Parts: sequence; C-alpha cells; structure tokens
Amino acid sequence: MVVTGTASDALDCVHRAIEVVTSKGPEAPPSVIGVSSPGPLDPRKGIVLNSPNMPCWRNYPLLAEIERAYGLPTRIDNDANAAGLAEATWGAGAGYDNVFYATIGTGIGTAIVLNRIIFHGRTGAAAEGGHMSVDMHAPVLCGCGKRGCIEGMASGPALARRVREMIAKDGVRGSTMLAVGDLRALSAETVVGAWKNGDGLATEALAVTADLLAVWLGNIIDLLEPEVMIVGGGLGASISGWFEHIAARIPAWSINPRANEIR
Repeated sequence: MVVTGTASDALDCVHRAIEVVTSKGPEAPPSVIGVSSPGPLDPRKGIVLNSPNMPCWRNYPLLAEIERAYGLPTRIDNDANAAGLAEATWGAGAGYDNVFYATIGTGIGTAIVLNRIIFHGRTGAAAEGGHMSVDMHAPVLCGCGKRGCIEGMASGPALARRVREMIAKDGVRGSTMLAVGDLRALSAETVVGAWKNGDGLATEALAVTADLLAVWLGNIIDLLEPEVMIVGGGLGASISGWFEHIAARIPAWSINPRANEIR
C-alpha cells in the first residue's frame, strides 16, 4: 500500500489487490466485496476518516469508489476489526464469546468481538485501543497527534526509535545492531533479529516494549475483561517469546483479581 502517495495511488493498490484475489478465486464471479483499511473510519458510510498510517486518505469515500468501479455491494471495515473477527470465527478466538484482538506492527490496531459480532460503537469508530495513552508526558507525539499512545510507544517504529535513542545516549555497548550502518535505517525487524541472537541492547529495548504492553493490557482487562486476548501483526508474531513475560506482569497493572486467568 502506498501511504505517502496520493489518494488515487492508494486506491490503485486496492484495485490490484481485488484483481489478484478474483483472478485466483473460483470460476463464479464474486457477488460482494469486503475491504479492510486502517482506521479510524466510518464503516456505515464507508469513509476512511483520519488514519495516522494512511495520511493520503482523509474523509475518503472508499466504499463509494469500490462500488462505482465494480458495481457490487461492498463492505468496508477497520483492518484490525476484520482480523479480530477472523480470529474469533476461525482462529485463536474460536470457541470464546468475548475476544479482544490486537495487531502490533507499523501501528497498533485493536478489535472487540462479542459473540462473533464486531463492536463498532456509536459511529463505527470504537476500539481504537492503539491510541489509548499510557504516558501523558511522553516526549514523542503519536502519529494521531496525541501524546503517549501505546502505538507511539510500543509499535514497530517506536521500538526502532527506542533503540536509536538508547544508542545516542549510552553508545552501542557491544550491540551488533550498528552493522546496519546508518542508524536511521534501523528497523524493528533488525531489533528482533538481534534479540534472537542474544543482543543485550535489543533485549533491553524489547523488555521496555513488553512492560508497556503489560500496562496497556492490564487496562484493557479492567475495561473489558475479555475471555481471551489475541495478539497478531508482524511485530506481534515476532515477540511471542515475550508473551509469558507480559502475562506475568499484567496482574500488577489490573485491579481484576482474576486477571491471570485470561489467556
């Protein structure tokens, strides 16, 4: 997806994705189209409102553009909602009535799924859990404009930024991550790879990220008390080795005496 181009550039990516899916699908042509997009958005009107990670779309009528192009009934929803519904229906949340889903990658998106139905809130913009603030004094603004959002502190770009700041403050300290050359090119993937190879600096940075996620998920439990919390996304999958660390710390950040029972 082109996030720095024009609105038309991004729409062209959607068209190409639809064409790839339909070309590999069954012989019968599709009768409906479903499209997921980074939020916030209005799924009822099919408008992408003001996604921090899709700045090329502001109040963009994505549903109308797709229906105009293909002449088929179309449904638009937040990409985290779509992923959360899939997990609740066929994946790790199958068999549970109340599911909280978080995707951790370039951003942090969330979904609340109750009895296999997405909770949309009053206008469709509910469950933007990635933009819950965990530090009102955070030095860096989140892409949404708020200070201290968990997305701005524990997403992939935030992890890479944390490592760069640690190196700028205290030096490399024997880390292998300086091998990337220009530190501006350092990515979350670089940090995760270094951690898996026993890099101390990467481990320290990921421990901070994991502790922040524990604080956040403790708040989620106090608010929703879901039966299960599912973590997906590129970074989410890469740090599954930290889930035990996170789970052990959640009870310290939740008033719920049975928080440790939630998978």
